[in-house]
Amino acid sequence: MMNEFLEPGSFVRHPERPDWGLGQVQSVIAARITVNFENAGKVVIDGSRILLTPDTGRQETHVNESHRSVKGR
Repeated sequence: MMNEFLEPGSFVRHPERPDWGLGQVQSVIAARITVNFENAGKVVIDGSRILLTPDTGRQETHVNESHRSVKGR
């Protein structure tokens, strides 16, 4: 698994969608990673296709509560 460092609470960014902003991992089940992004809401990521970038230097940021599910992203 390419995203083995991920666990709920981790902060990440999507490498192909910088406009989504900072995301916080909600769950990791096999290759399915649910992330709540600032500007895109809740998105299900296929971790076998997308390598999320950890954001360890983040500032405290509120991630909004909107929801969205996109397969393969």
